[in-house]
Amino acid sequence: MDRRSLLRALGAAPLVPALPARAQAPAWRPDRPIRFVVGFAAGGSTDTSARIVANAISPRLGQPVVVENRVGAAGNIGSEHVARSAPDGHTFVVASVGTHATNQFLYRALPFHVARDFSPVSLVLVSAAVIVVKPSLPVNSVAELVAYARANPGRLNIGTSGVGGTQHFAAALFEQRAGVQFTHVPYRGGAPAMQDLVGGRLDLVFSPLAETMSFIQSGQVRALGVTRTERMPALPDIPAIADTVPGYAFNSWIGIFGPARLPAPIVNAMSQAIAEGVRQPDVNRRMTELGYLPVGGDAEAMADLQRRDLALMEELVRLTGASAD
Repeated sequence: MDRRSLLRALGAAPLVPALPARAQAPAWRPDRPIRFVVGFAAGGSTDTSARIVANAISPRLGQPVVVENRVGAAGNIGSEHVARSAPDGHTFVVASVGTHATNQFLYRALPFHVARDFSPVSLVLVSAAVIVVKPSLPVNSVAELVAYARANPGRLNIGTSGVGGTQHFAAALFEQRAGVQFTHVPYRGGAPAMQDLVGGRLDLVFSPLAETMSFIQSGQVRALGVTRTERMPALPDIPAIADTVPGYAFNSWIGIFGPARLPAPIVNAMSQAIAEGVRQPDVNRRMTELGYLPVGGDAEAMADLQRRDLALMEELVRLTGASAD
């Protein structure tokens, strides 16, 4: 399979459906507080998701679930801490496609392997991004954006959260599929990129909905399309990019992993608690409002999606030449 065919097959792969919780009572219960380690600062999308899930599952486990931020190296510091922790069910990492797929190929000397040194526990949610442009840009749809970009190769400045981030790769995949070329302007995070878009210093951004919804509602940016293959409930009037660029899809996810060799009873109890937690109406509604698709999938669902995205991210790293070293 050539590079274009591989990208087409992987990018268009369906999302993992929500799985029913197991009916039997869990055979394991924690005997002290559980730590959810987040490799990013408080207030970001991973941290926000972690706190929603932690609050939802604490009553089901009978112990507090405490979110601990261990920040640095694009999430690798937090991941390494969990990889080296005892597999006793009291330390987990709140992982993303960045930390547990992309980083394996961005960093040449990781002190752990994102698949071999962790036990998948649960696929919590999947998320997507939305193309937003500055209001003065003379485009009102994805089709008009493609036409404008083809007529002006390299003239549109696109901001991202940094080289090798999901925003970078969502944009790179769009360029490859749509046959356009942007000028990449990497930032140290999505927030400063969005600030410069609002200020008119950038032309467009592929932004997580949670980070751009308020700007869309206020008219400070214009939304053109979403990276999911279907519309987002929070943006019902904004079409999927795939409606214009066939085969385009780019989804992120949040999942829970424990250290390697985590016993099956612990994995099953945790995945069951998470599945039950994300199905609660208030939790489900909150995630949907943030632009997430709650899943609550079990360990197998998480492992399958990670394997797929390891292949996709390896190819996108090669395509873009991105490196963190």
